[in-house]
Amino acid sequence: MRPPVDEARLRELARRLGRLAPGSTRIYLTGGASAVLEGWRGSTIDVDLRFDPDVDVLLRELPALKDDLGVNIELASPPDFIPELPGWRDRSPFVFREGNVDIHHFDFYSQALSKIERGFSQDLQDVASMLESGLVEPVRLRELYNAIEPELYRYPAVDPAAFRRKVVAAVP
Repeated sequence: MRPPVDEARLRELARRLGRLAPGSTRIYLTGGASAVLEGWRGSTIDVDLRFDPDVDVLLRELPALKDDLGVNIELASPPDFIPELPGWRDRSPFVFREGNVDIHHFDFYSQALSKIERGFSQDLQDVASMLESGLVEPVRLRELYNAIEPELYRYPAVDPAAFRRKVVAAVP
């Protein structure tokens, strides 16, 4: 089992990826990685990320980076679990740059809805932190949920009625 990932190890991962990227690349962090960089948690179990565009050299190096840094890395982001929210790229805040890589948080509204759908205790605590810090506004979150609800049929693991109940319960 690998140790938890703190901010220093996250930044080292970004440094290494930034040196390897042959051209301009965005990396969108989600989940625990965002929580660590925002200060809601001191560490996370794994780093969930998405490359834009997909860069073969970075993808091929991930296993070696996982071993070298002792970091669990998952290629995962909210659209793997719920429909893409309209305008998510424009709402994905820039965090820092390393070499050819720009690090962004994946849109917090997308993160909040995917966490609400999953419904784990830590996920709901993260959503509460997003709401408390003003990164996510309740009215806009409900509007964006309504925008994707008609597309939920594309995600057979998601029960739309249960998801709606979770949104109502989680968002004041």
